[in-house]
Amino acid sequence: MNERPKKMEREKTQAVMIDMQERLLPAMERTEEICEKTEMLLRGLRILEVPLIVTQQYTRGLGQTEERLREAAGTEACVEKLSFSCFPEPDFREALEAHPERNAVLLFGVETHVCVLQTALDLLATGREVFVVCDCVDSRRGSDREIALRRLEAAGAFLTTAESALFELLGQAGSDTFKKISKLVK
Repeated sequence: MNERPKKMEREKTQAVMIDMQERLLPAMERTEEICEKTEMLLRGLRILEVPLIVTQQYTRGLGQTEERLREAAGTEACVEKLSFSCFPEPDFREALEAHPERNAVLLFGVETHVCVLQTALDLLATGREVFVVCDCVDSRRGSDREIALRRLEAAGAFLTTAESALFELLGQAGSDTFKKISKLVK
């Protein structure tokens, strides 16, 4: 049995933001809170130069990625999908495999009990380490979110928060990068 890792490493981690779209987010239970935390996380990931994959579910019906999150991500590129899990989409797998040295995936988005859950389970099945950012995931109902997080943890995913993930990826203080991350989370 593989030993569970102690922490994420910046050079071995990539991030995936799932379906944070303009017509889907208003239906979530904690929209403003998750958008605020996700914006902070995205800005921090850019500072840390952690590669990011952005997905959109059925863009024609659910719209684009929410504008401030798209800006914080620093990219207009996204993987279009119809499947709930990101994994069946060839463009997603291609983006994921563009960084073969990065076996850890920091996962966040909506909905926790559908697209986040199914993507995480598929990633775990490939042997990747999955870290789910609990304050950057949501569902329409809190009970669905909570049960999904319990299931994810039982399946082997690690639960974290945006601030914890940024400092874990940073690793140490005493640098300009540390100052930027510290300013961001305050």
